Amino acid sequence: MSSSPSEVVLDDAELVTRARAGDLEAYELLVARHTASAYRTAVLLGAGPDAEDVIQEAFVKGHRSLSRYRGESSFRSWLLAIVANETRNLHRSRGRRDGLVLRAAAAHPVSESTGDVAVEAVLAGERRAALVQALRRLPERDREVIVCRFFLDLSEDETVTMLGWPRGTVKSRTARALVKLRGLLDREEVRRG
Repeated sequence: MSSSPSEVVLDDAELVTRARAGDLEAYELLVARHTASAYRTAVLLGAGPDAEDVIQEAFVKGHRSLSRYRGESSFRSWLLAIVANETRNLHRSRGRRDGLVLRAAAAHPVSESTGDVAVEAVLAGERRAALVQALRRLPERDREVIVCRFFLDLSEDETVTMLGWPRGTVKSRTARALVKLRGLLDREEVRRG
C-alpha cells in the first residue's frame, strides 16, 4: 500500500493554498482530515442528532470563507470556530438551549461480564452520567470552554480562536468553570452517598 509523496507531505497550510486556487480535491482532503473533530465538536456543543447537518454547513461556509482565513491560527481551530457558530445557530433556530449533549461520553451498555469488570463498568457509567449531568447544569459559556479544553483537547490558542474570546477570558473562565464543575460533582457525590 503506497501513496504518492505529495499526499504524505501536504499539511493544512498547503491544502488551504491549493483550495483557494480552486483545487476542490485539496479542500476535500481538508474535509476528510477534520471531519471527525468537527463532528465531535458539534456533538459536544449540543448539536446531537443534527451534528451531521451542522458540520456539512460548516464545511460549506468554510469553503466560501477560505479567503478570510489568515493562517494566524491552525486551520483546525478556525474550522472548529465555524462549527461552534453553526451549533449556536442551531440552538437559536430550535428556540431553546438544550445544553451539551455528550453522546461520546454516554454510558455504554454493560456487557454480560461478571465480577469486578461488571462492577467497574457500572461505576464508570455512573461517573460519566454524573459528569454529563454536571456539565449540563453549567452556564453555556462555561460548558463551551470545558468542552474545548478538556473534551476536544484544544490548546489555549485554539480555544481562543474557536470561541473568539480574549486569552485572559479563556484562562479565567476555564479556572472558574472547573471549580463550578467540581462543586457540582461533589454535591452529586454527597447526595448519592
